[in-house]
Amino acid sequence: MKVGLAGFRGAGKTTIFNALTGLRAATGGYGGTARTNLGVIKVPDPRIGVLAEIHEPKKVTYAEVSFVDVPGRGEERQAALDAATLVEMRDVDALVQVVAAFPDPTGAVPALVPQLENFAAELILADLGVVEKRLERLKKEKGKEREEQLLARCQTHLGGEQPLRSCAFDAAEVAMLAGFNLLSRMPFLVLVNVDESAIGAPVATDVAAWADARGIAVVQVPGKTEMELAELDEADRPAFLRDLGITEPAKDRFVRAAYHALDLISFLTAGADECRAWPIRRGTIAVKAAGKIHSDIERGFIRAEVVAYEEFVRYRSEARCREAGKLRLEGKEYVVADGDIIHFRFNV
Repeated sequence: MKVGLAGFRGAGKTTIFNALTGLRAATGGYGGTARTNLGVIKVPDPRIGVLAEIHEPKKVTYAEVSFVDVPGRGEERQAALDAATLVEMRDVDALVQVVAAFPDPTGAVPALVPQLENFAAELILADLGVVEKRLERLKKEKGKEREEQLLARCQTHLGGEQPLRSCAFDAAEVAMLAGFNLLSRMPFLVLVNVDESAIGAPVATDVAAWADARGIAVVQVPGKTEMELAELDEADRPAFLRDLGITEPAKDRFVRAAYHALDLISFLTAGADECRAWPIRRGTIAVKAAGKIHSDIERGFIRAEVVAYEEFVRYRSEARCREAGKLRLEGKEYVVADGDIIHFRFNV
């Protein structure tokens, strides 16, 4: 999963990036340059720790999330997104708009909803440009009537100032649109970057109302404070978190919100060699989940041996789960559930 931290310049995207990844990328406008930062974090999943205690495996592997800190360019907190920024934003699976809820250099805290509305409008305009350009080309091509009809519908929707994530598409249409990487179709979250004085405070009423009306999740993070905490030795962090009244690190809260926005779940594999979490889209069938591990397993799929995580923890072994009738044999079309522990049988 690749998540883009985006937004206008001065929102504190790199501060949030450092807080989430524990890296130390230069903040404050990159010293006058615009540079993209990349980082990877492990997705917190206590189930993997429990399985590791049971199996004592040689290797423990958590699911991972890649973060891309997309630089903002132009005027602070309200500028248009330039072409270079838009190109970088199209290369992610989900977008997170970081909005600044702390004082700017003049001491003022700009209204947040205009930041959200301006950014949303930029995404719609960018997509409208892509769609209209493709429609112009389709006028010269034959046999692409279905694509032309689909893009015309997108054009109408975007022209009504509505993001494409609010438009329904069937599976064939989703596949047809995939190559365009349309920004307003991407899963979207809002991250409100607050200062330390706002720790524990609820999200501003107007921001919550704006997001609720659009079905968008909002996470509030004291970016600078969390960045400083991320730089501490791991053993020292819990005490500082308690002193600040922070119940868990920003990373944990954010990853859960990102998983929800992307509609991701994790299935698990466990044994003496490795305990591992595998992220998949909700609704993925068993044969496609097998392909996440290796294409040969998908190609030679025979069956999936499945036990729910809760049942495995209760009985503590695959053999006992089998004896208790908790281990099931499932075929290719089985829809994998979150927390399923799966052993795939295959032959190639």
